[in-house]
Amino acid sequence: MDSTVWLVLAAVAALIMLALAVVLLVRVVRARKLLADAGIPLRDKALVWAAIIYTVSPVDLLPDPVYLDDIGFLLVALRSLHAAASAAGVRTGAGGRERSRRSEVESHPDAVH
Repeated sequence: MDSTVWLVLAAVAALIMLALAVVLLVRVVRARKLLADAGIPLRDKALVWAAIIYTVSPVDLLPDPVYLDDIGFLLVALRSLHAAASAAGVRTGAGGRERSRRSEVESHPDAVH
């Protein structure tokens, strides 16, 4: 293969990694509702903000065409936040109000809702 094929393959790989990093960054930003919940430890909240800052900062462990370090840090932050939310009993997906309402009714069965 000649050099233009390798350059095209490298450009496609870089674009795929960039797209994945952007998707994960959007998922982390959308998870900010969990950051307001008092039941989630500060350590997990700080990890999310650190991941966002690391992703947009120009300082990286790997040079910027390689987004594997950004992707890894965002994945760790998302998994940590969702694990902390699960441990705190916070619903992280759709239908969170229904589940919290159900647990509210179960914890106070005599109360009028």
